[in-house]
Parts: sequence; C-alpha cells; structure tokens
Amino acid sequence: MRWVVWTMFALLLLVQWPLWFGKGGWLRVWELQRAIAAQQDHNAALSASNGVLAAEVRSLKEGREAIEERARHELQMTRGDEILFQLVRPEADRAASTPAADTAMGK
Repeated sequence: MRWVVWTMFALLLLVQWPLWFGKGGWLRVWELQRAIAAQQDHNAALSASNGVLAAEVRSLKEGREAIEERARHELQMTRGDEILFQLVRPEADRAASTPAADTAMGK
C-alpha cells in the first residue's frame, strides 16, 4: 500500500514539473509578463517622443513662425526690416566669467 502512495506522489510530481518549470510553465509566463510590461512602458515613452517630433514637423511644414523662430535662435538671423543690436560686455567682465578664470581663482 505504501508503494502506491509513493507512486502516486511521483506521478503527481511528474505532471506538475512541466507546469511550473517547463518552457510554457508559470515561472516563464511571469517572466514574460514582466518583460512585456517593461517593453510597453518603453514604447509609451517612445510614442510620446514621437508625438512631440510629429508636432514639431507639422509646425515647421504649416507655419512661418516656427521657421522664423529657429532661424532667429539657432542661426542668429534677422528679417530685412529689423536692426540687430549686439551688446558686448567689457573685457574685465568676460575674463571673470570664463571657466578658466574660475579655476585660476581657486573656485
């Protein structure tokens, strides 16, 4: 009678082993669910970034304001009817604010 109990126990273990530790077992399913959640978070971040870029492209295609703003800030361009005033700091102020001067002064 005892060997029947041990045989049944062994059969139960043989049936349960693939369910928990096999290729399609619960541990693998949990691992894959965690990986899917991480990938979905990454995809959501990329989607938000793509939305910002798409809005910028749409703005550049449709309006002059965005192109003008980029030309002003990135290329320092002005329109024909504008006058540019460039303020230059005195030499002493420029020398004091450079990183090399900060390290030489012991800051």
